Amino acid sequence: MKKILFIEDEAALQKTFNEILNNHGYKVVSALDGKTGLRLAETINPDLILLDLVLPKIHGFEVLKKMKQNEKMKNIPIIILTNSENIENINKSIELGASAYLIKANYSLNEIIEKVKKTLKE
Repeated sequence: MKKILFIEDEAALQKTFNEILNNHGYKVVSALDGKTGLRLAETINPDLILLDLVLPKIHGFEVLKKMKQNEKMKNIPIIILTNSENIENINKSIELGASAYLIKANYSLNEIIEKVKKTLKE
């Protein structure tokens, strides 16, 4: 079973994604802030990370940068899942090594699941 780390500070969104991803056969581990997300990424070695940008404790860009600089985590695909449509944020995320950048409001849950499957090559 593939593990997904979901770093998102909205508890309701965490719960919804957790249920849907579990129903699709994924084990989901949740982090409500960037600091916890970084720690969990190192300890659980997820197959994929869903990362919000606006997070407490450590901003998503910093989380992304630290993960991509870490030998143990640098090859884990990271999908940015955020509300920001700012082109500079999109470009910066891709430059820092994100696999994809999804704007929450523009995608249905099914479309996000499909992106997860595609990124994991399933």
